[in-house]
Order: sequence, then structure tokens, then C-alpha cells
Amino acid sequence: MELNIPHTFRLEFPEDLIQGFYCKVLSETFQPESPKSSFCPGDIVPTLVTADLFKTLNWLQSESLQNSPDLEFPGIPLLLFSRAFSTGHLLFHYDGTSNSTELIRNFISLFGNLVQNSKATIISPSFIPKSKIREEQEVIQLVASSVAETSFIKFNFTRIGDFWSYGMKHGCTLLVTSRHYQEDLLRLLLQFFDRKAINHPLSFYLSV
Repeated sequence: MELNIPHTFRLEFPEDLIQGFYCKVLSETFQPESPKSSFCPGDIVPTLVTADLFKTLNWLQSESLQNSPDLEFPGIPLLLFSRAFSTGHLLFHYDGTSNSTELIRNFISLFGNLVQNSKATIISPSFIPKSKIREEQEVIQLVASSVAETSFIKFNFTRIGDFWSYGMKHGCTLLVTSRHYQEDLLRLLLQFFDRKAINHPLSFYLSV
């Protein structure tokens, strides 16, 4: 299926590695490697682009793109999925900004059918300005009302590697975070890339 993404933004990313999904709400049968698993006719621009994590890292390494890994699809969330893709344990990176709030709202809206039985962990900065406390509570309530179990933690994580390490240590299956951290995330994953990456347990949802 041809993705309706401007060619200038594809950055030579092999189209056989990416899939486009056009549903405003993904089906319960969603499988990230198969658009037929959540097919919605009529929409023009994808609501989600997916790419196999192992194949993506393999491509970046083979093309010697480690110094400038950048997979840009303007305005479209990107799901880098592992072969063991699951929404069983979600890890939300909330940074206290309105953009982060909107990102989480959009994720819940898109994946609502797939997270009803999920466990969710929200990591928020230790300090939140008073003006943002209400918004933070709204995020917590939204997530808690959408999944089966929710925990909320305050950490002063500043690097995407901190979230990756936490997710790996605590059995998380999907990290929801900002596209702002995409380049650092890919650099991190490329450092640890080897054949074992094919069974990497953590997938990544990246959006603006």
C-alpha cells in the first residue's frame, strides 16, 4: 500500500519496512506488521506508521546511518515494534508539558481498544509547576480510566536511556514518548544492536 507521505520526508526509508494504518481508532485485531488487521477505507493520511524495530536497526546499521538516524513522518506517530509486540505493560513518559499531555491523549484515543486489559506506568518529573498540576492529574485519570491497572511514579529522568532502562528492568512492553527523543533512542539502540535485538521485548511509540 502506498503511504501518503511527502517524498521529501521519507529520507530514503525503505517502503517495504513501513506500514500505514488509517483508522482513527485501531481495531482489537491490530497487528503492527499487517494493515489488514485494522483496515479503514476512505482516509487519506495515515494515523500511524509502523516499522519493525529489528529490521529498522539492521537497515540503519547496514546503511552506515548511525551518525544521523532520523525517521521523520511529519505529524504522524511512529511505532517501532518488536517481534514480541504487546500492549500488556505500557510505560508513559509524561514530561509536564501540554505537548506531552496531548501525545498521551492521542495514544489512548488511537489504541483504546488494545489497552483495556493493560497495566500502565506513568513516569512524571519530580517537580511540576503549580500551573501544571491539574493537567498532570487529568493525564493520570485518563490513563487510569482506560487501562486495567495504573501506577504513577515521580523520577527526575532526563535522558531517553533512563526510560529505556526502567522499561527493560520492569518488564514494560511499550514505551510512549515524544518524537523529540527519537534520534537519541536510535543511537542508544544501535549501540546495543546485535542478533539478540530480534527478540527485544520493548516497542516504542513516538509522536509529537
